[in-house]
Formats: sequence, structure tokens, C-alpha cells
Amino acid sequence: MNKTTETLEDVVIRFAGDSGDGMQLTGTQFTNTTALVGNDLSTLPDYPAEIRAPAGTLFGVSSFQLRFSSWDILTPGDQPDVLVAMNPAALKVHLKDLKKGGLILANTDAFDDKNLDLAGFLSNPLTDGELDNYRVIEVPVTKLTLNALQGLGLTQKESVRCKNFFALGLMYWMYSRPMEPTEDWIKDKFSKEPKIAEANDKALKAGYYYGETTEAFASRFDVKPAQLKPGLYRNITGNEATALGVVAAAQKAAIPLYYASYPITPASDILHNLSMYKNYGVKTFQAEDEIAAAGAALGASYAGNLAVTGTSGPGAALKSETISLGIMLELPLVIIDVQRGGPSTGLPTKTEQADLLFVTYGRHGEAPAPVIAASTPADCFNMAYEAARIAVKYMTPVYLLTDGYLANGSEPWLVPDAGSLSPIPVKFRTDPEGFQPYARNENNVRPWAIPGVPGLEHRVGGLEKQNITGNVSYDPDNHDEMVRLRAEKVKGIAKDIPLQEVHGEQSGELLVISWGGTYGAVRSSVEHLRKKGVKLSHAHLRYLNPFPRNLGEILKNFKKILVPEINLGQLAKLLRSEYLVPVIQFNKVRGLPLRSNELEEAMKNALGGAK
Repeated sequence: MNKTTETLEDVVIRFAGDSGDGMQLTGTQFTNTTALVGNDLSTLPDYPAEIRAPAGTLFGVSSFQLRFSSWDILTPGDQPDVLVAMNPAALKVHLKDLKKGGLILANTDAFDDKNLDLAGFLSNPLTDGELDNYRVIEVPVTKLTLNALQGLGLTQKESVRCKNFFALGLMYWMYSRPMEPTEDWIKDKFSKEPKIAEANDKALKAGYYYGETTEAFASRFDVKPAQLKPGLYRNITGNEATALGVVAAAQKAAIPLYYASYPITPASDILHNLSMYKNYGVKTFQAEDEIAAAGAALGASYAGNLAVTGTSGPGAALKSETISLGIMLELPLVIIDVQRGGPSTGLPTKTEQADLLFVTYGRHGEAPAPVIAASTPADCFNMAYEAARIAVKYMTPVYLLTDGYLANGSEPWLVPDAGSLSPIPVKFRTDPEGFQPYARNENNVRPWAIPGVPGLEHRVGGLEKQNITGNVSYDPDNHDEMVRLRAEKVKGIAKDIPLQEVHGEQSGELLVISWGGTYGAVRSSVEHLRKKGVKLSHAHLRYLNPFPRNLGEILKNFKKILVPEINLGQLAKLLRSEYLVPVIQFNKVRGLPLRSNELEEAMKNALGGAK
């Protein structure tokens, strides 16, 4: 049978199955291969919080969504074109998201009575007409994988575990992807388990050639490479980019990097990644808890390191007393908060934007700290670098906000030229002549005097310091002065950050303001409406405390302001409080990124129902 190849511009695929089916691995391999082919891409991993939820249940479903295209994209897409359903539960959970007329590739071997019952199906959706509005391709993935692996001497359980590679091979054939990158990965990953390596390789090829030979597919698809800016690219997740950002900052500042943290989803990968950079002088420390991690990092800062600690919401709460101590000591410290669904343990593997007020105000006493936020997985590099720059220049703890969506999501990253990165000058105080530990420069910043230098001995601790001398002081007027000095220092950072930019007209009817990981969805929605002739503009904030110094003027130039957030209105509250402006809110707190179609509806509603 002759098969045709159809060219597409944009495809969204969602792999879904049990959390033990290897869906994250399958999606990651497809992503890496797609990056090598040269498409632009964006990913959305989604997996249960339970380490091993019961097989076949709805809450045990793990998925990985990938969007790839021949043009510049900013989101992983609202609705998949293709759903790879490895069992009935995966179909049940994700069918509502699939585009009408979309393709379902179903592993028929898993659609038995037990799994149908666990998924809550009263009858088999593959035969009862429920899927009539979709194109369904039934593939006995498990059986075909077992057939392909006969004679290798593996147990049935070991062979069944390879079925994700069969599905991956089939999708490689369908979307004209090369198998060689995954073949090389298998050889390397399973170099000490040759039988497993051979089995996965055979399963991959069996899936690929099943697509080639079966008559279930009349055609395959091709997505041409995107027209990206020339340069060296790599596929990168937000956590990987964050780790590289602080490594680059330490190299640029010519001081050691010390990272201390306690494992917590979704921030743990930052520690994993940084532990691989010992050759760059990186020291990593897995502490016994969040409080110890923050304390160790602050101690490293006192000793002259670029000190960083990373966590997620509950961990940020535990670190808060140490952060306050860092503010009192006026020592540089970067705190990375990879936000997840809260409060408490909440939705540990899902995304949210609900820590903004906490990191802005969540400390005792008058304890101001700068807060910045990354907008995309690749932007995590830039903002991690910027957090380090601000921390050492202004001798202050700095919060960097990312979130679960950015941390685990990935996109192509143009590797920057090291020479293009802004300088981070660090000059430790070494001259004891005239030294005063709390004397300040033109930015209200005290000197960084590391211990062990003769003549620079000074007091540290949480008690209030006397201005200039650093002696412990209970003088009421001195405390008032020090509180104001610390606040003025942080407020003054506004003159050292970029002016806020507005995408679109600089004044008009509606300004949409976003921050953090909602950037892609909001910008895509604004662009889509603008192309349809709707008048609106977009400003994405990366600096949240202090705000850019021109933000107030920008707000006055628009009749209406819409703020979409994955919380109940935290930035909206800050904007109202700071600038006394009315703000229209759009809030969804589902543990998932905002969708472009719902954002467009909110924007049109804000404009009074623009067509």
C-alpha cells in the first residue's frame, strides 16, 4: 500500500497512561528528537503526586503533552490533536481535552473488563459509539511488543514494560522523526543492562515498522523545521535553565556557588542538575530539612559564596525566618520558589501562581525583599542570573519565582555567548582602614566583609544593628532609621531594572498584564485577537518588587486593565494597592496552565464583548 506524507505546520500530541507506563520518558524522548529535527516546541508534563498510584485508576494517570511546529510557538497548546491512550483510564481522563475529530491511538490490550471498570466505563468506548466523533486507531501495543521481544529471555513483566517504546516508535513513524537519537540514548542509558537495551531498541523499531507496514495508516505527517534565530540551541527545562543561570552568575562574579536545599517537588531537579557542575566550583548540599538548607546557604553567603537555596511553597514558609535573618544581616542570598498548588502539601506535582503575596510579605517585621519571576522555561536562565546580580549588588535576599509548569516544561534555548552576559562585579572589603560594617554606599548597600580577614571582625546575628557600626542597638530611633534604610535600599533597585515594555499600542482601551508562566498563553491570545483587529495591548511583568518605575504611567494610559493569574488575584491586589487603579481579574486555580481560548474570551468580555 502506497502511503502519502502530508505536511503540517503545528501538532499537539498527548501521551497518557499509568504512572508506571513510562509516559514522561516517552514524551521526553519525542521532545529531544523533535528539538534535533529543528521544530519549535513547548511541553506540558503532568503526573500524579503519588509515587505509584494504583494501576488502571483515574488518579494514577500520567501524561506528557508536546506541541511542535514549523513556526514560533509560546504554549504547549490547549487541545491535543492526537491522544495516545495506553489504557481506559488515560482515555477517560483526557478525552474531554481532545479536539473533535482528533486521533486516538488506543492500546486495545489494556481495554479489558478490569481496566474498564477501574476507569468507570460501563461499556467499552472502543465499541459502543462513544468515540464516533474521533478517528480511532486500535493497536494491540502490549501483544505486539511481546511478540517483538520473543526469544530475548526477559520475563513477561520486563517485556511489557517496553511497550512505551513501541508506542514511541509508532509515533516516530507517523510524524517522520528519526529513531537514531533514541537508539543512542537507549545504548547509553542501559549500557550495563544489554538485554534491556536490546529489548527497548527492538520495541522502538517494532512500533516504527508497524506504522510502515500496517494498513491502518494511509498517510504519515511531516512538520518542517522552524525559522529560528541562528545559533547553538538545546532543549531545556525551566529547572535546568535555573541551574545554569546561577552557575553562569557565579562564574561571572568569580565567586564559588553554594546551593543548599531539601528535596521537594517540583524544585528537586535544580539540586540534581547543580550536583553535576562540580567542575565549575559548584558545591551542593542536601540538608536534613528546609530550615537547615536556608541556614547553610546564608552561612555560605557570609563566607563569600554566591549562596542559593531552592524550594517550593511549603519549603519557602519554613525558610522564612532565615530569610528575615538574611535581611537583617544584609547578606546576598537567592531563594528559588518553584510554585506548586497549595496550601500545605496541596497539589505537589501541579502548577500555581499563589506564592506571590507570600514572598512579597510573608516575613515577620518590616522585611522587604526583591521579587522577580521567570516567564518561560528558557527565561529561567535569565532571571536566575538576574536574581544573583541583584542579590550581590544590593546585599540582600532575592526571591526568584518560577512554577511547576515552567520547571518541568521545555523549549528550545539559544545558548548565549558568555561574553554577552552583563557583568556581576563582586569586591569584598579587605581594607580594615576606616571599616564600618554598616556604612553604606550610594545604593544604601553595606560592604561584604567575609570572616577571617584581620581588622574586619564584626557582629552578626538577628538583633537590630546600630547604623554604621553594626553594634547591637535597642535605640528606638536607630531601629526606625534602620527599618527605613533597608526599605529604601530595596525600593531603590527600581532604578537598576529595565523599564516595563508594552506590546502593542502604548495607550488605549485594554491592557492585559501577566506575570510568570502565563506569559505564553497571554501573549498568544493577545496576538491572535490583534490579528483579528481587536485593539488591546500586553505587558508582562518580570520584576514584582519593586515594580518597574514606569509602570504607574503605563497603567494610566489604558481605560481598562485585565490581570489573568493562576491564583485568586494576587498581582491584581498589589496593583490596586500600589497604584490605586481598578483591575479586572481573570483567575483559574486548577493546577494547570491557563488556556488561550479562555483567555481570549476573558479579553473580549473585558472589552464589552468585542467580536
